[in-house]
Amino acid sequence: MEALAKHNSRNPESAVLYMNFAAQDPALTNDKCNFWHFRFDAHVDMKLAAITDYIARQKDLHKIYLLNQDYAFGQAISAAAKDMLGKKRPDIAIVGDDLHPLGKVKDFSPYVAKIRASGAEAVITGNWGSDLSLLIKASKESGLTVTYYTLNAHNAGIPGSIGAAGEDHIKQVLTWHANVADNKIEKFASDYKTRFKGDFYYNTAKTELEMLARAINEAKSTDPLKVARALEGMKYMSDTGEVWMRADDHQLMQPIYIATFTKLGKGVKYDVENTGYGWKTDVRTEARDTVMPTNCKMERP
Repeated sequence: MEALAKHNSRNPESAVLYMNFAAQDPALTNDKCNFWHFRFDAHVDMKLAAITDYIARQKDLHKIYLLNQDYAFGQAISAAAKDMLGKKRPDIAIVGDDLHPLGKVKDFSPYVAKIRASGAEAVITGNWGSDLSLLIKASKESGLTVTYYTLNAHNAGIPGSIGAAGEDHIKQVLTWHANVADNKIEKFASDYKTRFKGDFYYNTAKTELEMLARAINEAKSTDPLKVARALEGMKYMSDTGEVWMRADDHQLMQPIYIATFTKLGKGVKYDVENTGYGWKTDVRTEARDTVMPTNCKMERP
């Protein structure tokens, strides 16, 4: 973000836009916000708000364990979970809060042992890549039956590496999945899989490109400054309903889903990565209910 601001201030004739469809650290649209940056994914606090709202309604949950990677993203999840659960369900105990080295843990059995010993019924984790697949596999091998509330279990390669080990034990917060009700991009996703031999799962990238194209058309220009001004405040009918790019911080507001990884059938028409398992919606949060305050103090050119 700092490099982007420096480059554009020093080289206005070759300014660039940062179109972000995946980086979720809340700081990017808060204290480190930047006029040249637009985020099309929901950030950590928005996703944790949806997760903790859902958890707060689960009366059988009394102990939660936090396990995350030790960098800005994981730290943000830990902080948000503790703050939000403390306000929504003060009776829930945070029985563990571990931050582990990113991509360096090869055996998660010690962490699984700590989760078991804590008595936790659920784990909140932002882990991705091998840090998630190895965690779930270690849980399966040990017979641990907690529910994992995740932010990255839908990423390419994860469902295929987890498979049956994650059945009914993983709940994911998403902005779209292949089994949403009123699925307006069912054919698009099917055609994508036929053409690229892989699942379409990042609808945020599709929304990003469609809104970028619309901004270029409205601005009648590809000049980054003019395109950025066209994006600010844009409301757009996306594949999941109307979305809104807040001008204050360049954060997109959109519906958020929580879904369970479960077998085909009973509401699961499409599996992921040919596993026989797919996502089934538990709850949908409307875009208006995802809006959170921002402390962004944006400097505009």
